[in-house]
Amino acid sequence: MPVDENIRKLLAKTEVFLHPDAFTIVSIDRMHEEKARRLLQDLKAFSSITFDLAEVSLVVKAGEWAGLREGFDDYEEEGPYRLITFDIVLDLSIVGFLATVSDRLAEEGISIYALSTFLRDHILIRSEDAERAFEALQGLIDRCKEE
Repeated sequence: MPVDENIRKLLAKTEVFLHPDAFTIVSIDRMHEEKARRLLQDLKAFSSITFDLAEVSLVVKAGEWAGLREGFDDYEEEGPYRLITFDIVLDLSIVGFLATVSDRLAEEGISIYALSTFLRDHILIRSEDAERAFEALQGLIDRCKEE
């Protein structure tokens, strides 16, 4: 698949980092928002909490969640996942970076759970697919550097 020239230049400067920890994705009913705020206030990097209209959504290290889950009586969880961080600061006006990443992983049959922060993009990959995803992305980056 051809890569847009602007995205190619960004990918050529990108480093990917595969975090060693296992992560869990959790959904907690919004009615438990205050409890979630209280119990989750000490989470360490990397973690993500999103207060949606219908849920409190978490991405948290599996070990941390194991210690927190007993505080919640109603939740859904998925995992284990591994986190891949794209170590490049992306301007918020960039169009197509994650689409290109997603397309490359879709070619490999790998599902992603995307997260963006102000400066960087991240994806969660099922643990069993993480190494293959990392290699596919590193291959994409290497190809972009050569072109």
